[in-house]
Amino acid sequence: MMPAHVDTLILGGGTAGCALAGLIAERSSDTILLLEAGPDYGSLHEGHWPRELLDARRIPVSHDWGYDSGPFLPGRRVAYERARVIGGCSAHNGCSAVWGTHWDYDGWAAAGNAGWSAGEVLPLLQAVDRRLKVRRYEAEEIPPYQRAVHDAARAAGFAASADMNDMAEDEAVAYCPVNNQRGIRWNTAFAYLDPVRNRRGLTIRGSALINRLLLERGRVAGAEAIIDGTLHEVRARRTVLAAGAYGSPAILLRSGIGDPRLIEPHGLRVAHALPGVGRNLQDHPAVAVAFPGSRELEAASAAFERSHWTPEELVIVKARSRQARESFDLHLFSEGGRVADGSDAWRWQIYAAGLLPRSRGQLRLASVDPAAAPLIEHRHLSDAEGHDLAVLADGVELIRQLASQTPLARWLGAPFDAAILGDRRAREGWIRARVVHYWHPAGSCAMGSDPAAGAVVDARGKIHGLEDGYVADASIMPALPRANTNIPTVLVAERIASWLT
Repeated sequence: MMPAHVDTLILGGGTAGCALAGLIAERSSDTILLLEAGPDYGSLHEGHWPRELLDARRIPVSHDWGYDSGPFLPGRRVAYERARVIGGCSAHNGCSAVWGTHWDYDGWAAAGNAGWSAGEVLPLLQAVDRRLKVRRYEAEEIPPYQRAVHDAARAAGFAASADMNDMAEDEAVAYCPVNNQRGIRWNTAFAYLDPVRNRRGLTIRGSALINRLLLERGRVAGAEAIIDGTLHEVRARRTVLAAGAYGSPAILLRSGIGDPRLIEPHGLRVAHALPGVGRNLQDHPAVAVAFPGSRELEAASAAFERSHWTPEELVIVKARSRQARESFDLHLFSEGGRVADGSDAWRWQIYAAGLLPRSRGQLRLASVDPAAAPLIEHRHLSDAEGHDLAVLADGVELIRQLASQTPLARWLGAPFDAAILGDRRAREGWIRARVVHYWHPAGSCAMGSDPAAGAVVDARGKIHGLEDGYVADASIMPALPRANTNIPTVLVAERIASWLT
């Protein structure tokens, strides 16, 4: 039975929400209700989890919100994958367990967010790694293509990283640390919720679609959720939004919290003006260069996969563009293996991702219906200085250099788009037509001290101007770290939990 009143109400059982609920359950006697729009498959040992969510070799598509670029990319439509299941994107991602640099977190603190410096978050990052069972790949686990990419980076002059998560390290190449165990994707539901699922006072409810927050006299008093087609109200002493970089701002806007210009056209009353809601949306812009592979590469890879577990992603190169300042600003990462369509086709590609984008996007409501996808406009490569485009252009050139090194050149042909990749101007046009994202949306409810400057929450996740309402997910990151956002998002939950308990 779902309680009508709790001490702590958490809206969103994704990467951050599961961690937050588990931590508060461990550290307090609060009654807690965790609501998740997708299904809750229970603990791992109960055996109800679908195979595709457990298999860390591939990124599943079976539990996805179905978001995409809508009308904002003429001539094409880009999927913005977000998981709709307990555990959230930690249940369907590539398991890359990367932290970023000390410049990233020190930058958050320097912008007025006390408690977020690299020195202060380091113990929490280490705690996250322990919870998620982060490990390094053994030599015998490395498929031939990924080994060739690593060796090509070494041949091109990149140092071999002693520790991918050394936050002072600059350019280097490494096999990525990962949160998988014996081929199982170790998500935050397993890491944080399973140990406390039987705790008295903790209720976890799946298939609960959040409509809006309940506001009373300047405080967040709870939320409305649609469960089995019925609208339910839940009251709480404190309410924490953890619905992600797309979900959290959408819920705030439906609640009348945000820029009046984004609220009133939908016939909603402005309950609390907060102009930054949905703004500052970021993701690492990325572009993939695809190559034809030789029969020898296919044969070697087929032989390897017959006796080994073979993930698609393994290698990350931390690289500098010509625009870089204090440290690296690019990830080059490879994907290779069979095309997941049941055919005998193979794909071999290397991505370049810009890690310090200056472009900013926006999320708006398409409808007041909580089941309707919001309008997501990332505006990649839109910064006036052309910085983000220049970084990716340098990244594509670095990919060409990697592919020309003997460990890769013996197995790969010229890139499929070789004719245009050689000319800088043509290359930039090619990038604009193909830019995608690195699956790392963030920033749409940014933390900071000044709501007039776009801050939505303060440094402790509290919504500016409202009592008892918090946000704790990737949306509060003021700027992206130079990292895959899986571990940094769990860090957000750890940091906010430390202040709530």
